[in-house]
Amino acid sequence: MEHGCDRVYVCAGTGCTSGKSPEIIENFRQELNASGLSDVKVIMTGCFGLCSMGPIVITQPDDCFYSRVAPKDVAEIVREHIAGGKPVHRLLFKGSRGEAVSLFEADFYKKQERVVLARCGLINPEEIDDYIEHGGFAALEKALKAMSSEEVVSVIKDSGLRGRGGAGFPTGKKWEFTMNAPGSKKYVVCNADEGDPGAFMDRSVLEGDPLSVVEAMTIAGYAVGADEGYIYVRAEYPLAIHRLQVAMGQALERGFLGNNILNTGFDFNLSIRYGAGAFVCGEETALLNSIEGKKGTPRLRPPFPAVKGLFGCPTLINNVETYANICKIITSGADWFRSMGTPGSPGTKVFALGGNVNNIGLVEVPMGITLREIIYDIGGGIPDGRGFKAAQTGGPSGGCIPAEHINTPIDFESLKAIGSMMGSGGLIVMDDSKCMVGIAKFFMKFMVEESCGKCAPCRIGLVRMHEILERITGGEGEIGDLAELEELAEMVNELSFCALGQTAPNPVLTTFRYFKDEYLAHINDKKCPAGECSALLNYEVTDKCVGCTKCAKACPAAAISGKLKEKHSIDKGKCVKCGACMGACPVKSIVRR
Repeated sequence: MEHGCDRVYVCAGTGCTSGKSPEIIENFRQELNASGLSDVKVIMTGCFGLCSMGPIVITQPDDCFYSRVAPKDVAEIVREHIAGGKPVHRLLFKGSRGEAVSLFEADFYKKQERVVLARCGLINPEEIDDYIEHGGFAALEKALKAMSSEEVVSVIKDSGLRGRGGAGFPTGKKWEFTMNAPGSKKYVVCNADEGDPGAFMDRSVLEGDPLSVVEAMTIAGYAVGADEGYIYVRAEYPLAIHRLQVAMGQALERGFLGNNILNTGFDFNLSIRYGAGAFVCGEETALLNSIEGKKGTPRLRPPFPAVKGLFGCPTLINNVETYANICKIITSGADWFRSMGTPGSPGTKVFALGGNVNNIGLVEVPMGITLREIIYDIGGGIPDGRGFKAAQTGGPSGGCIPAEHINTPIDFESLKAIGSMMGSGGLIVMDDSKCMVGIAKFFMKFMVEESCGKCAPCRIGLVRMHEILERITGGEGEIGDLAELEELAEMVNELSFCALGQTAPNPVLTTFRYFKDEYLAHINDKKCPAGECSALLNYEVTDKCVGCTKCAKACPAAAISGKLKEKHSIDKGKCVKCGACMGACPVKSIVRR
């Protein structure tokens, strides 16, 4: 039978998997076989990026983009579209003008530049032949057969690639230090711990294109003189771990990993080590301790890992995204990489875009793009027409960027200048309903729980800071708390043992810098301007009340009284400020002040 579709791509990243994409894939195979269309190939892929529209299904070569597909929709797509040639319009993704568009014609992708994510969504991550068909292992072959280890390091240095895991240290320099370090035994390590709340960049790369990391680590091993590597990935990433295991097994079987790779005499072996979810193990020396079976606490530096790292040997450590850039730099050259981004921050950056934004998902943009472009052009703006208030970059130890800096270019230097940081790539958008004091408290609570406790400034200072924020949001703050909070933040920043402790106060410092009026309102006026801190709220019944009694029935504290068809009242002494009454009132007669 002739038909216009011979391939069906189904996203099977973690997000779409939770939306039953494995069932969608199986339904497609069953329906196609039952319809005599068994020649149509169903391809399981990694994340396409536009997570808020998942599960995503793409048909080729007609390039139809179906969004939010459910297992029950499959039969209709097969019957109407694949067999009948008529796309199912109710499921097609609609662009900003309401018209059906193909995947990469959507506004979400127009300002993106996909390098790290180039193969995610286009290949089956568990099929090595798909990876090879899309350019896989060309970089490894070039490096091993046509370049010396010094030449490999040189091209990475010339590219200007900076580490994508946090501080942005020049990758080539790190490789050079490890290459030149004395010692017959060296290691290559991949930091895939990714403990930032809301971050899923590394996970998505490992789920969608795991062989890109395997290949890059093998090249790194050749460059620095290592014959062994470890991928440290958190155990909460079962799908990423599974696909890594499949990828490594296939690479070993095909001769791209193991002994005598590509008959060049070079040996390199990889192992996976599981993290238990400790945020501090994102710090490279704590990670090394964890791999060695020790408690995940930071080490004193120097010596740096490039000189004395895993098991006391010179060790190269990069994160997933950094490695995912390597192969393309080797095949396309340093000048190609520098053609994107800014002079000081070349290339692209992957962000997990979340929070109060319409298009939640994974985005890859050239360095230097503005925060406004990410939020409004790519992210589709703020839901419900609300205003933009702030964005948190750099994870829980990053900083809050206010609306006045929305035109700030996203690069290492520009973010640092306004008190934030690049970090690994979490980008949380907040609308004008958010309390910034509460945001600071949220991140401080996270850092308190995740502190390894090795040094007193972090172990004690963060707890004291959180206690002060608790008092302020609880209506018990005093004006002297602000000076103490600032003093503690500066102390923790200056005296903590590792970079995670040193940057932990950033959410407090930036919210204090840009939203001090909210702190003062909490303390002086005992009010939360955003209406989020329950201890500072009061609920009142207005004259709109019709006496329907629905609010009284919904109140869990029996704090509302009044007769039928008469105005009710709220006993403020009993009120637990849960807001149930507001939700129950049909005429919106209850207000929160």
